[in-house]
Amino acid sequence: MWARLSLLLATFVAFSASLGSSFHFDDYAIFSDPALTSPGGWLDVWTLRQTRPLTYLTFWLNYQVGGRDPLGYHVLNLVLHLSAVMLAFECLKRLLPSRAALVAAMIFAIHPIQAEAVNYIWARSIVLATLLTLASLYAWINGRHWVAVAWFAAALLAKEEVAAFPLVLALLSISAPRAEKGPPARIWAPIAAMLLLSLSAGARVLYATSVTPGAPAGAQAGITPWNYLLAQGPVILRYLRFLVIPYGFTVDPDIRVPAVWLGLAAWAAILAALAFAVKHRTPWALCLLAGFILLIPSSSIFPAADLAADRRMYLPLLAFAASLPLALGKLDKLLIPFLVVATVLGAITVMRTQVWTTEESLWREAVERAPAKIRPRIQLARALPAAPALEVLAQARNLAPNDPAVAAEIGKTLLGEGQADAALQEFGRALALDPRDARNLNNRGVALEAIGQTEAARADFERALAIDPNLAEARANLQKLPAR
Repeated sequence: MWARLSLLLATFVAFSASLGSSFHFDDYAIFSDPALTSPGGWLDVWTLRQTRPLTYLTFWLNYQVGGRDPLGYHVLNLVLHLSAVMLAFECLKRLLPSRAALVAAMIFAIHPIQAEAVNYIWARSIVLATLLTLASLYAWINGRHWVAVAWFAAALLAKEEVAAFPLVLALLSISAPRAEKGPPARIWAPIAAMLLLSLSAGARVLYATSVTPGAPAGAQAGITPWNYLLAQGPVILRYLRFLVIPYGFTVDPDIRVPAVWLGLAAWAAILAALAFAVKHRTPWALCLLAGFILLIPSSSIFPAADLAADRRMYLPLLAFAASLPLALGKLDKLLIPFLVVATVLGAITVMRTQVWTTEESLWREAVERAPAKIRPRIQLARALPAAPALEVLAQARNLAPNDPAVAAEIGKTLLGEGQADAALQEFGRALALDPRDARNLNNRGVALEAIGQTEAARADFERALAIDPNLAEARANLQKLPAR
């Protein structure tokens, strides 16, 4: 009992400041979905275009209970993480020695690399998917294989990033002492069923990212699968460095596609580690292998606009954390060092959570740690009053004079200050740089309406909806215009 209470207390202390946090970045996109604000919207989230309906269902529930108050959303995120920690500990106790299980669960619970997944509402999908995946693992360990399949199916409805989990179950089954001659045939059927579920989830994602305008993944990610693969070698090594040296976190790292030789060298190092794990088949090496397997869906060939995101380590961290106490061997004489390390990790996580409490602190840090990147400056500008925001955006324009996003953000800031004529020029500049941007057409329409050019505004709203029929702002703005 003391172990469970210690885990709960440490986790709550590490992340409790998130309860006073604001929304961040893509969190605001949650409210752009009309299904969220509809009492019957829980049915709409199950459409084919929606790849994570179970996660959106939790957003819908949050909205029905608390509207746009961020407290309820952060409470649920923290509750999901606490539940995942408890379930992870129950699974680890059945797979590892008791002290090793506690050490691994504590690392999973309070390591600062988890801060993004817990503090970022949009990242709830991976926390919920991990919780359901752990429920699947718990059922599997207890011999309820088809129940495990059902839990895994639910996990895929929360986020498809857990799709490699059946491979970990196969590794676990093959490595078990009872399976010296291979796992029983009855194990392969549920594993095959899970793999089919993973393939169907992958197909659903491919479809959704191909038909959703502006989707930040797949064919619209802006990067080829080959370049994404090259980048993921250094990115994975960066994740592993964070596990050992937890410093340098940022919500928006400046990651670029490396030179071919550097990307291949990073992958060579990773493959060498995997070959070592396969060859030696020691428990800690197999846990290391499991961690790499769990990274496959997010860190291999399926491209995403963001080359790196700490939240992608949420589930793999459990396997990497389990490898550490197993590699150390007997932990009897390491209690005090473990307490020191746990205290340091917890303190860093408390500081990371404090950074996540406001938009300004989050994006100031991002600007400091990626000074050449434009997006952190745009996000910081949104968190500041107009005058300092325009100063930040002027710096962004100096860095990237032909970036339409900078012009659009300057236009929105000026429009918010009532300077519609100046805003109109900036939206025109943004559209000259990217003529088919539906949001900027909508923004220009708002500026045109503000200076009394109603029919020109109507034309822009209609063009925006022709490009992106799901753009709720353009539809609402069009409906507000007087009839012809």
